[in-house]
Amino acid sequence: MNEEITIINSNTRNERIKNFFVNNRKNLIIVFSIILVVIIGYISMLEMKERAKIKLGNQFNITTLNFDKEDKQITIDQLTKLINENDVTYSPLALYFIIDNNLIDNNNEINILFDVLIKKTNLSEEIKNLIIYKKALFNSDFSTENDLLQILNPIINSESIWKSHSLYLIAEYFYSKNEKQKAKEFFNQIILLPSVNNDIKVKSQKRLNRDFGE
Repeated sequence: MNEEITIINSNTRNERIKNFFVNNRKNLIIVFSIILVVIIGYISMLEMKERAKIKLGNQFNITTLNFDKEDKQITIDQLTKLINENDVTYSPLALYFIIDNNLIDNNNEINILFDVLIKKTNLSEEIKNLIIYKKALFNSDFSTENDLLQILNPIINSESIWKSHSLYLIAEYFYSKNEKQKAKEFFNQIILLPSVNNDIKVKSQKRLNRDFGE
């Protein structure tokens, strides 16, 4: 008797499943079609991004390999275009190449390109902080105290791994201006950080011991 009930229940369940698919065939086809289109679209998007990445990489390599100091404007134009592509890999590399090879003399133009990376490129938080630090480093030879602090404020007010580097840059900036009390304050901030680059901490302590008697 129990076996018969089990068979009946099983047959009933199978019949219900069959009826469900028959009655909802059109809706199921639509749903599966949408899912298939989404999957194909996602895979296509990934392939397009990969092809675009390879293309940018080739452009960067060709541009830097063909760099000619006697005709640097072509390199400047091509690298500037790369920067404005907002690519997380090749946009920063393009700017570093411009700076390392002194291709652009106008500091304002360089700062504009830094801001393209910082404000418009979808970088990870610490990579963005690194570029902010590099911008400050670039500006430290000619920038005012307020401008330098304004550039570095996002890092100084965070727990970034670049915080100790930023504080050290400002401390050295004040030291070079013979504003030793301000320099001392920033060196001390580095020493007191709970998480600090060890090399930066050692250099700060040496500076305090040698120049401030601490």
